[in-house]
Amino acid sequence: MSGTSRDALMAVAASREIRDGETAFIGTGLPMVAAYLAKATHAPGVNLVFESGIIDPAPLELASGVGDYRLAYGSTKIAGTFYALSLLQQGKIDIGFLGTAEIDAFGNLNSTVIGNYRRPKVRLPGSGGANDIASMAKRFVIIARADPKRFVEKLNYLTTPGFLTGPGAREAAGLPGSGPVKVITDLGILGFDPASKRMRLEETFPGISPAEVQSAIGFELVPYADTRAAVAPTEEQIDLLRTKIDPNGMYVKNLQASR
Repeated sequence: MSGTSRDALMAVAASREIRDGETAFIGTGLPMVAAYLAKATHAPGVNLVFESGIIDPAPLELASGVGDYRLAYGSTKIAGTFYALSLLQQGKIDIGFLGTAEIDAFGNLNSTVIGNYRRPKVRLPGSGGANDIASMAKRFVIIARADPKRFVEKLNYLTTPGFLTGPGAREAAGLPGSGPVKVITDLGILGFDPASKRMRLEETFPGISPAEVQSAIGFELVPYADTRAAVAPTEEQIDLLRTKIDPNGMYVKNLQASR
C-alpha cells in the first residue's frame, strides 16, 4: 500500500494484539498510537491504563507522554502511579507494551545500563514500570526496531524478565504473567518457539526477506517453517492514523494518503 511507513506497519501490528474488552497497560510512543487505533476499530471496549494513573482517557489529540495533561481529557479516573501498578499486582492487566534498549533471544530486556553497571558507557532510564508489566501482566508485547546492537546474545543488564533462561524459568521465579508473546520490529514480527522459548520470525513486512530480518538480529533465530507475509493495513487504519490519531506525525512518520 502506497504511503505505508514502517512506523504505521508497527503501529497496526501492535494494535492487532489488543482484544476487545481487555484492560491494556499503555506507554508512550507507538503503543499509544496502537491503543487508540485498536479502540477506533476492532476493540472499542478496551480499557486503557497509563503508568501515570490516567485511566481510559479520550484525549482530543495525541499526548507527548503518559504525564502529558492532554492525556487526561475524558478519563474515567486519575489515580496516580501507585494505583496503576496495583492493577498489575491484582492481575487485572491483560496486555502490556514495552520498549527496550536491549533484548535477548528469550525476550529479556535491558533498559538500565550499557557497559559496566558502576562505570557505564551509557546510563539508561531504568525500569520504571517495565518490570512490573513484564512480571505481572497476563502477556506483553515488545516494540523495538531491529538492530544487532539491540537484539543481543547477552544483555548488559537484566532489567525486565522475558522467559529468563528458557522453559520453566518464569514459573520457577514465581512470576504470574505468561511472558512475551510478540516482538514487533520495523522489519517484521517475531514470536517465541513454544518448546525452547527462543525467538523466531513469524511475519515479514512488505519488501523484507527473512534473511534481511536475521541479519538485523544479533543472535540466531529459531527456524520456523510457517513464516508468512504480514497482513497489510487496511485503508481505514491508515486513514485513521493519518487524519485522526497522529495527524502531526508525532510518532508515525512519513505517512501519506493511500492511493
